[in-house]
Amino acid sequence: MTTDNHQDNTNNKSEGIDAADNKASIVNPEPAIAAAAVAEKNAMKDNAMKTNESDQGISDNMTTSKVKNASEFGKVAVVYGGSSNERSVSLDSGAAVLSALQNQGVDATHFDPKHQDVTELREYDRVFNVLHGRGGEDGLLQGVLQWFDIPQTGSGILASALGMDKVRTKQLWQGCGLSTAPFSLLKADTDWQQVVNTLGLPLIIKPVHEGSSIGMTKVNNLDELPAAYATAVQCGDEVMAERWITGREFTIIIIDDESYPVIRLEPADITNFYDFEAKYNRNDTSYYIPCGLSETEEKHLQDLSLAAFRAVDATGWGRIDAMQDKAGNFWLLEINTVPGMTSHSLVPMAAKARGMDFDTLCWHILAQTV
Repeated sequence: MTTDNHQDNTNNKSEGIDAADNKASIVNPEPAIAAAAVAEKNAMKDNAMKTNESDQGISDNMTTSKVKNASEFGKVAVVYGGSSNERSVSLDSGAAVLSALQNQGVDATHFDPKHQDVTELREYDRVFNVLHGRGGEDGLLQGVLQWFDIPQTGSGILASALGMDKVRTKQLWQGCGLSTAPFSLLKADTDWQQVVNTLGLPLIIKPVHEGSSIGMTKVNNLDELPAAYATAVQCGDEVMAERWITGREFTIIIIDDESYPVIRLEPADITNFYDFEAKYNRNDTSYYIPCGLSETEEKHLQDLSLAAFRAVDATGWGRIDAMQDKAGNFWLLEINTVPGMTSHSLVPMAAKARGMDFDTLCWHILAQTV
């Protein structure tokens, strides 16, 4: 699942972001990310063990991996595609992961549940799951693999099922005392005026069980609510309204129970949210690393995100999306237990800021299954 952030950043460029940070706003984030990572990357190189690159094509950064030889992985199924509404994103993510693993000598093969029987997965030693959305991120695939006793990347059944359900995730976070944006479930006969009275305007209307901002609509006035509900309900029978948080938008990558450098996102249309187009098709979304928060604020957001990740029993790798309102308060939006791995995706950006290239990142995530 690739998730559904939203924001209104009209005044953001004067809120705690210095001139150097503003200059980092670029169409292609790669140079900025690389520049931000120079100091840390050099330090990592100075301290890393110096070994020759193996015949399997493992990079220098991989010397700390517990898996030194591609043959230790055995036969790997990279599962992507599927039949969910996020199929196109999954195809892009999975192809990138498959290529990265094959580049390093891993015996990896594409496996698409839309065209192959899942029982055929018993022929593999482990699975790299890049199946976004329903069927791959909601506990179903996790249950099949657990039944077959096949090691898999990412979270297990419980965290996957919870993470795919936005409402139950938020209810759990509320029960744990973690701040999350106020929300309400919607039905066809809902009193729309009561929703506005409770949550205010604007609102963001979301399908409860979709990712990649599919079926989402920003609502600015009461009259727009019925149409927004009708759009969202086409993706499933559960729909939610969430209070619109005016402020800055962040994403936090978790790998190996550690929060990576926070990324701030800013769509070209700063009055709208980080929608499907901004995530995958547009090249004018800005990504900031460093994110513009103070050191104390960033540490607080990382700790909050890690607590949210652990609360749903997520493991391995994933992503938390959050907002900071104009008063400086952080609000959790949702969790992504199978994040995107496309050219526009955020996990590779955060990893690169830590000195980890894409091939190394994929090796590292797969090594969690050994």
